[in-house]
Amino acid sequence: MVLRVNGFSGFDVDGTVTKLMQAKRVPLDKLNQQKTLLNWQRDSYREVNSKLFDFKQNKLTDTFNKSMAMTALQSTVTGNTSAIKAVATSSASTTPMTVTVTKLATKATIQPQGPIEVTAGKKAPLSTKLNELNASIDETMSLTINKTEIKIASTDTISAVISKINSSSAGVNASYNEVSGEFSISAKDFGNASIEVAQSYADSPLLQVLKLNPSSVTPAQDAEVSVTTESLNGTKVTEKFTSKTNSLTVNGITMTLLSTTAATDPSTITTTADSTQAIDTIKAFVQNYNDLLSFLNTKVGEAKYRDFQPLTDEQKEAMKESDITAWEAKAKSGLLKNDGILNSAITSMRSLISGNMGQLSAMGITTGEYSEGGKLYVDEDKLKNMLENNPQQVINLFQGNSESKSDGLFSKMSTALTNTMQNLANRAGTNRFSGDLTGTFTPSSVMGRRLREFDAQILTLTTRLNDAETRYYKQFSAMETAINKLQSQSSSLFGASY
Repeated sequence: MVLRVNGFSGFDVDGTVTKLMQAKRVPLDKLNQQKTLLNWQRDSYREVNSKLFDFKQNKLTDTFNKSMAMTALQSTVTGNTSAIKAVATSSASTTPMTVTVTKLATKATIQPQGPIEVTAGKKAPLSTKLNELNASIDETMSLTINKTEIKIASTDTISAVISKINSSSAGVNASYNEVSGEFSISAKDFGNASIEVAQSYADSPLLQVLKLNPSSVTPAQDAEVSVTTESLNGTKVTEKFTSKTNSLTVNGITMTLLSTTAATDPSTITTTADSTQAIDTIKAFVQNYNDLLSFLNTKVGEAKYRDFQPLTDEQKEAMKESDITAWEAKAKSGLLKNDGILNSAITSMRSLISGNMGQLSAMGITTGEYSEGGKLYVDEDKLKNMLENNPQQVINLFQGNSESKSDGLFSKMSTALTNTMQNLANRAGTNRFSGDLTGTFTPSSVMGRRLREFDAQILTLTTRLNDAETRYYKQFSAMETAINKLQSQSSSLFGASY
């Protein structure tokens, strides 16, 4: 290691080496700036990916393309309003239906044999340990439910037992009622006829402590409803329907069953035209489409300031924080200016709209001025009129027909955005299955590979610069030694002459 101090000759070694190294560090500074710009650009791509994912997945797929989102009908329940809920789908019939719920769907359940008590008359709280209920039970026990073995310790609390059962792959839910003191197990899903427990009540101290007898299983039950409607010739027709769950769809109306009803107190479902839901969905689509299009147009048209490069650490040290912020805002501007992937996405979105403009304009959906970059406008009165007179045409345009939903505008736009997100993933390493702004990038992407190249180049150049700096210090140190020696010899000769 070279000692970096100024010599006795008064020569400024550090200052001279610093100046010499400044020129040599210019290529390294440029590499670091290029790497910083690439990282900023990759972050910008991730922001774009997040916007695309939100519109494609959260809006188009999970919201707008659901059948109920575009229904122009509304179902109303009268009579027994507490027994069912009814929601009309886009294919709902307007013929009134009278519904009697004779059975609710239930899950298979192991019924409790009585309350769990710490002492006579005192119900056990959830925090009670099993060995507090029976001190002689084994330290470790097994409970095998639906061929899944669950290990239970005598020191486990009732709460811990519930957690172990519920987190297993047995497909059941355990619960405990601290008021009644009853422990029960039920199937997670409807339709499972029974629950199989390998241990018997007589041979399992654990089941005895929990007051749970596997032979006392109430099997699953299907829901059953009786629906009466009027045929085309005016006669009443009654049909029974069953369902594994408490939800079923009849005549395009999805019914959620809440309680059984007496034959003398049925529920009546009446379905009438109501375009409110469909209008709200289309308006929301237009607003989200406009927002995304505006965002993309801003990105590709953003001004680029080439004179504002990322600041080096030395430059930042000489600047105020506010000046740094203003400078970096300029440096980050225009990172995606005229970007090919984004321009392609804009073209795809606008092409889907322009390709259907004839139908859209008939519904009251039009584009603005050319300078607005494809922004859409909605004439709500015109849209409402179309939905009331020809709702199926509107539904078919946006959601496709009953044979193929992929023909709908929502599905086509979702596919186009999926392709864009795949292109972003290939270039920047973003995740097309997530809109997370903090997720990691795929290192095998084009930009990921380029960043690794920058890292290698920076490491190589840094090593060379360190070697050069060390060499300079060695050279000036040798020069200092020679000067000091010469000065010492001159002093000796000068002294000897006298």
